[in-house]
Amino acid sequence: MRVVVDLNRCQAYAQCCYAAPEHFVLQGDEILVYDPAPPAAARAALDRAVQACPVRAIRVEHDEDRAGAGP
Repeated sequence: MRVVVDLNRCQAYAQCCYAAPEHFVLQGDEILVYDPAPPAAARAALDRAVQACPVRAIRVEHDEDRAGAGP
């Protein structure tokens, strides 16, 4: 699984931090910290974070989404 956050789009609303606090942390006023390669067990929490983001800055690529894709 791979998490991608478009930091140009992110407005630091921190809804991802509420939806998945163990995976997203807002440091200071605007620095979002997250694990770009979380374990598969985090799937449900990360999907909630994607849905919670009001500016759709978060994308999660699941392994099955990338299966068959080239490098």
